[in-house]
Amino acid sequence: MGVENHHQHDVASLLQSVIDTLPNVEQRSGQIAMAEAISQAIENKRHLIVQAGTGTGKTLGYLVPAINSGKRVVVSTYTKALQDQLAKHDLPLLASALEPIIGRSIDWAVLKGRNNYLCAQRISEIQEPKHHKLDLDEFSPQVQSDIDKLVKWSEDTSTGDAGDLTWTPRDMAWKQVSIGSDECPGASRCPSGDVCFAERARDFASVADVVVVNTHIYGLDVATDGALLPEHEVVIFDEAHQLEDVMSSSVSMSISPGSINHVNSALRAIVRDDAMSGSLQQIGNEFGGLIAQHLDKRIPLPLPDDIQDVLNRLRLKLDEAIAGLRAVNTSDESAKQRILRGQTLSTRLVEVIDGSLTAGSRTVAFVSGSKDRPTLELAPLNVGPSLREGIWSKRTAILASATIPLALPARIGLTDDEIDSIDVGSPFDYENSAVLYCAKHLPAPNDPRRDEAVLDEIEHLINAANGRTLALFTTYRAMHQAADEMARRLEFKIWRQDDLPKMALVDAFAQEESSCLFATAGFFQGVDVPGQTLSLVIIDKIPFPRPDDPLLSARRDEVGRSAFNEIDIPLAATQLAQAAGRLIRSRKDSGVVAILDPRLATKGYGKQLVSTLPPMKRTIQFDDVANFFASK
Repeated sequence: MGVENHHQHDVASLLQSVIDTLPNVEQRSGQIAMAEAISQAIENKRHLIVQAGTGTGKTLGYLVPAINSGKRVVVSTYTKALQDQLAKHDLPLLASALEPIIGRSIDWAVLKGRNNYLCAQRISEIQEPKHHKLDLDEFSPQVQSDIDKLVKWSEDTSTGDAGDLTWTPRDMAWKQVSIGSDECPGASRCPSGDVCFAERARDFASVADVVVVNTHIYGLDVATDGALLPEHEVVIFDEAHQLEDVMSSSVSMSISPGSINHVNSALRAIVRDDAMSGSLQQIGNEFGGLIAQHLDKRIPLPLPDDIQDVLNRLRLKLDEAIAGLRAVNTSDESAKQRILRGQTLSTRLVEVIDGSLTAGSRTVAFVSGSKDRPTLELAPLNVGPSLREGIWSKRTAILASATIPLALPARIGLTDDEIDSIDVGSPFDYENSAVLYCAKHLPAPNDPRRDEAVLDEIEHLINAANGRTLALFTTYRAMHQAADEMARRLEFKIWRQDDLPKMALVDAFAQEESSCLFATAGFFQGVDVPGQTLSLVIIDKIPFPRPDDPLLSARRDEVGRSAFNEIDIPLAATQLAQAAGRLIRSRKDSGVVAILDPRLATKGYGKQLVSTLPPMKRTIQFDDVANFFASK
């Protein structure tokens, strides 16, 4: 143990003080172990991975030691929902319980991307009488009315954060009153800089003890060399199993016909130059046509000549446009601001073009999107080097998740000797409350007889469970096929993921105990339905990543022969564990996880996958499942 700082308190007793203020929450041993390990890691400046199973109460497990350390901490969450839960629920609760004990106030702030806030400058431009008619005529009456409501809200809100609205404006309306970071010239060059909501949020964050962000913003902070977040000594990544993916997309570059059009319309709003906008439009279309031929495929670097040629022509046009904007003389302040935004946006696109034309062998270029909306993306082959420079070498990192893949440290650029790891288990009694069933008798995934056999199996399982099922599928086709068939064969209500928005759907499923919910990968995590309503989780296939995913296939090539073990198995294991984790959400829960993929029982890697799942009783006999449900 390091020497305790005199202002630090015993973490376990602080945790107990918080728990004492919560109704029906009890102390959990995993939570104490987690809090103590984090406390020590911060003290000794050692990176730490914490695997904390469902029910550990991991938010309190990391917030208490973080606050106790007295250091400035950034908590990086995977979703906006978790971000709002921390800020509106967990942190206020902690502050009221801990402030009297530690004798200082605890301040926190939430920081989101710039386009989540109202832009004070755009609002003042909308309110100018001469612009009002000109700009807003092109919108439908509904969008106009949303814009008017947002302008009115801007006078009452102290945050300008879209998350604080009690209603949902149409996208088009929000776009008129907010601004992306690509377009913002910065507070010092903007007349509304001193009343800017995004800047105000950053000012709050710069003095807060705890700053809550989502991982995408943290990635952008790494990509911009620390331009977004205040200095901090500790970062906590919640849902850390997502880190490689999110960081990879944050430090990537992309160009699409859409991004070219966006710049074009920003320019058109300042200067009517039909020749210029016509040729930008044409270059955008030509670029889209060229890259669409490579949809979902890798593109060699340096880029092929035809793509380089279009990008070079685009760059010349943008240089011409930027020069044209510089030449515009005006004393009208809001016109100046639009010019500045147009310049900023064009310059950013030029930087991306230059980056694409000079990208080297550590980058993977590929085309994502769809035939009519393709995007050229350039992602790092390996995020390790940028994370080492932007995070590991600068501060202490705590990585927490219910499922941490074994290969995680290597994939994100940490060596085994610079990171400690701890698994605090789960407080749930999986051995007596849950069964893991593998339908070993089913045909393998590539067998033509499989579909029919799987549908029969799903029918038997749902009948045994009396409805109450979350069925997860690796493809939309399989989900719809099963849902159509079960709606015909069974009397239970069958919901599908596209019937309602996600939260409303989960509520509807929870309300009616015997109902079933059929969904795809988006529901493998973040769905929380405690109680008897969810007693059976069906997973149709081991969720291996797509073999033809362009970025993963480049990473597989780099790893070589062991790629399946180092890349595919850990990704599948994490997805599987997340999906299985939907079943037991509280001590009273019980049920069955049924995996309809015989490979789990017949292939060597099956053991590895099963070892990442909670310690449930295992069986390959359907009768065991039927008896389990009958006995409950």
